[in-house]
Amino acid sequence: MLNGIDVSNWQGVVDWGRHARAGVAFAFAKATEGVTFTDPWFVRNWTGMRESWIVCGAYHFARPSGNPEAQVGHFLRAVGQAGGLHRGDLLALDLETNDHLPAPKVARFARRWCDAVIEQAGVRPVIYTFLSFARNGNCAGLEGYPLWIAAPDHPRGRPEVPVPWSSWTIHQHSNRPVDRNVFRGTRADLTSLGYRPRRSRDA
Repeated sequence: MLNGIDVSNWQGVVDWGRHARAGVAFAFAKATEGVTFTDPWFVRNWTGMRESWIVCGAYHFARPSGNPEAQVGHFLRAVGQAGGLHRGDLLALDLETNDHLPAPKVARFARRWCDAVIEQAGVRPVIYTFLSFARNGNCAGLEGYPLWIAAPDHPRGRPEVPVPWSSWTIHQHSNRPVDRNVFRGTRADLTSLGYRPRRSRDA
């Protein structure tokens, strides 16, 4: 399994070179939330991951009470302003709050968000969520997307998998001293889930 971490503005300065030397092979950094917030550390993190030869992932914190297509636009603009997508880069939806909406509306938001990312970026996003949130029906219809499950109470690489999924892709197994993850597979397996440059119509 590959070792990874995920970070946001709460971590402040991240020493990506040190993480790479310690065996971190992939990482996700928070890029945006809703339609107004851009993580002030995202550009630095995106650049640092790439320069350290770590598989780059960006995530958007979902606000299901808002417009999903507008949130995708905000997210992808932030990624573009940080240097854009390169082959194998990963995109993820952080789905962990319902904004006081019923589960069917949360799930519909997530499906529309994913559809918009596929249409605009050509990437099938990873879904980050946790067990009770998924069990409550907030992830209905997302079984076709890779699951990044937050289950720090389960042994590394042995998380419980909630409906609607039947298998996991990434397991967040620890939150100390930073969020730590594992991916079941090789680097090539992981990057195969990421961005692929679209071929020109004239090619």
